Amino acid sequence: MTVITEDLELLVRARYALIVLETHEEERADALLRHVTAKLSIPPLCWSRSRGLRRGASALEPAIDGTSEPAAALATVLREGSGIYHFPGFDAYLEDRVIAALLERVLRTLSAKMPIRVDITPADRSRLVKNLAGLTMLEAEKIVSRILLEDAALTVRDIERVNRAKRQVIEQGRLLEYEPAEEGMTQVAGLAGLKGWLAKRRLIVADPDRAAAFGLTFPKGVLLLGIPGCGKSMCAKSVAREWGLPLLRLDPANLYDRYMGESEKNFKRALHTAERMAPVVLWIDELEKAFAASVGEDDGGVARRIFGSFLSWLQDREGDVFVVATSNDVSTLPAEFIRKGRFDEVFFVDLPAPAARREILAIHRTKRRQQPSAVDLDALVEATDGFSGAELEQAIVAALYTAFARGGALSTEILLEEIAATRPLSRTMPERIVGLRDWARDRTVAAD
Repeated sequence: MTVITEDLELLVRARYALIVLETHEEERADALLRHVTAKLSIPPLCWSRSRGLRRGASALEPAIDGTSEPAAALATVLREGSGIYHFPGFDAYLEDRVIAALLERVLRTLSAKMPIRVDITPADRSRLVKNLAGLTMLEAEKIVSRILLEDAALTVRDIERVNRAKRQVIEQGRLLEYEPAEEGMTQVAGLAGLKGWLAKRRLIVADPDRAAAFGLTFPKGVLLLGIPGCGKSMCAKSVAREWGLPLLRLDPANLYDRYMGESEKNFKRALHTAERMAPVVLWIDELEKAFAASVGEDDGGVARRIFGSFLSWLQDREGDVFVVATSNDVSTLPAEFIRKGRFDEVFFVDLPAPAARREILAIHRTKRRQQPSAVDLDALVEATDGFSGAELEQAIVAALYTAFARGGALSTEILLEEIAATRPLSRTMPERIVGLRDWARDRTVAAD
């Protein structure tokens, strides 16, 4: 570290105009720059796409107006004059021009060998280029060459083909999964408080420049704690759908490796991939699987080190990555997760109230093509007190099997039979539900 600091200080004193630091450890790079600026008494300025260019080392410093766009930020550098300007992850914002040039080059190369039909509008071409962002140049070139060679054409259909190829590249790393986000918030019953909170943040995602001018930044994310089967995972998928962003799922079980140091590398590589794909929704399901062991040393301290890296990333990340983390067992999570600044908010998802149960029953009845008049919803809502959303769905599915086997239609009577035969978690493990509610009462915000 001392050698790197001395080298960087020498380059700055020698008035090198551009210095590129390649690192996966953004926190260390930031600390290094702060040390050099303090030692040389040179004013530091830091840039991010969501906030723009701000003076000073503190993240609380106000941003300079109109500097969220990369070109505008660089123009401001000329006006501001001397200083050390930190542009973390700036290479990602140079990709559009580079990838557009790559697309033209591949088109010229293949057109010299075979006729290529180009039938795409400038707007759709721009969308295609943006969808290639986050890939390496070699990955992007392979995908472009493949879609052109498949049908000797460049059309609007290639946008989705690029997306499919991009999903394959992501999933080959075996750390992140590209999840389809097919249903929006209309398929999520209840949770009015969470829905309202998300609806406000959606406006920031839709118009980041206006939000930045208003002093708002890209939201960090939410931690959803609560009873299993009550819609936490569905919310993660629905957010991506509503906001029009890709959804990446991080399975904590894929992180751990038997070789020394590989688990930490896996985790950093997964987070780096998410940042490359930004803006994106990153869903971390059952958070306790990754970090419950961080309070002990049974694993040689691996979970503790990953936990520390994750906390730093949550606090200081620059990329527009909205994290939706879910947990069914809050008692095993370290207290640091609950502190404000890691997540924008911590919500508790409880068992659905009567109105939400009615909505859940209606949603699943409609999805399975059942007539609205076939069942008495009031009777079903009353009979399912204490049922989770997942338990309500399974009761409907079981009733449909029974109705089909009997050769008749779905009825209220059959549904009530299946409901009576179901033993929900609230009855088999009531002490767990009470414990969750007691823990959440003064620590979280009610999702409904």
